[in-house]
Amino acid sequence: EARSRALGRRWCPATIMLLALVSLLSCLLPSSEAKVYSRCELARVLQDFGLDGYRGYSLADWVCLAYFTSGFNTAAVDHEADGSTNNGIFQISSRRWCRNLTPNAPNMCRMYCSDLLNPNLKDTVICAMKITQEPQGLGYWEAWRHHCQGKDLTDWVDGCDF
Repeated sequence: EARSRALGRRWCPATIMLLALVSLLSCLLPSSEAKVYSRCELARVLQDFGLDGYRGYSLADWVCLAYFTSGFNTAAVDHEADGSTNNGIFQISSRRWCRNLTPNAPNMCRMYCSDLLNPNLKDTVICAMKITQEPQGLGYWEAWRHHCQGKDLTDWVDGCDF
C-alpha cells in the first residue's frame, strides 16, 4: 500500500497532463528528420516529379547534381560567411531563392529555406524548376558545371527500375 501511494505521488495528474501536452506538441511541430536517398530512389522520385527531360536536362543530370551538392541528403545546409545558406538536396541559396534570416533577400521561390529540407522534395523540386528556367539552367549550380556538364552520366540512372 505504501508503495502504491509513493507511485501515485510521483505521477500526479498535473505531471501526467504536462507529459501529454508535451507529447501532443511534439507531434504538431515540423519534423526535422533528414532523408538520405539512394541513387535509384532519388531518380524515381525526380522522375515522378517530371524532371526527366525538363528544360532539356536528363534525369541523370538531376541525380548527378544532387550527389555533388548534398550527397543526396535532404537536410544538408551549408552556412556561408555572409550569413546566407545553401539548403537541401540541391543546395539552393538563400541569397536569392528562399527566405532565411536575411530580411531583404529576394525569395524568388516564395518559400522558407526550411521548406527545402523536407524529405518529400515537393518544394525543392518546384524551386529547382524555377531556377532552371533562368538562362543558366542547371549551369546555375557550380557543382553541376564541374562534375556533370558535358559528361557521360548514364551510370547515374543505370540499373534503376522505372
